Amino acid sequence: MKSKVVTLDNKAAGDIELDDAVFGAEVRKDILARMVNYQLAKRRAGTHKTKSRSDVSGTTRKPFRQKGTGRARQGSIRATQFRGGGIVFGPVVRDHGHSLTKKVRRLALKSALSAKQADGKLIILDEVKLSEGKTKALLDKLGKLGLSNALIVGGAEIDGNFARAAQNITMIDVLPTQGANVYDILRRDTLVLTREAVETLEARLK
Repeated sequence: MKSKVVTLDNKAAGDIELDDAVFGAEVRKDILARMVNYQLAKRRAGTHKTKSRSDVSGTTRKPFRQKGTGRARQGSIRATQFRGGGIVFGPVVRDHGHSLTKKVRRLALKSALSAKQADGKLIILDEVKLSEGKTKALLDKLGKLGLSNALIVGGAEIDGNFARAAQNITMIDVLPTQGANVYDILRRDTLVLTREAVETLEARLK
């Protein structure tokens, strides 16, 4: 399929041929959900922990004798039923990440790109470069493109001035091509790709 290419000033810069296998694939919402869960689970720290019976400081002495007191038998004041005792089945330090096959991950990225294309939320830019790293200058250009909530995916490296200008703008994310991922694509309203990003993603996903 063909798509128009524009500059940062929203002027025509030719056309580009988009691969139907990457930008025209079936949108699988179930695969997208699995991928988002995979990414969010992977980024969890998993540093939550409570003290179990063996972690609580205290004596190991039996609090009172086994028989003759009329009370229930007890073996330790660190037991869970006592105030200040250990926690039963509390959270422990662990990795929340789970596996997802490479085939499914690639399919999810294709679905995300195809969903943006199908919704008319995909913009192809000639390049993302600025002569100076000024936020005001970039805001003017984004205004011409009608962008207020977007993910901009550049080439292998992001222009330093462009990255500096974009870092203070809320709801605008900038990533190099190798950082393009399903979660960031879906969390922003519009996806903006450069020519180089399109070529790299097509080579990566074919």
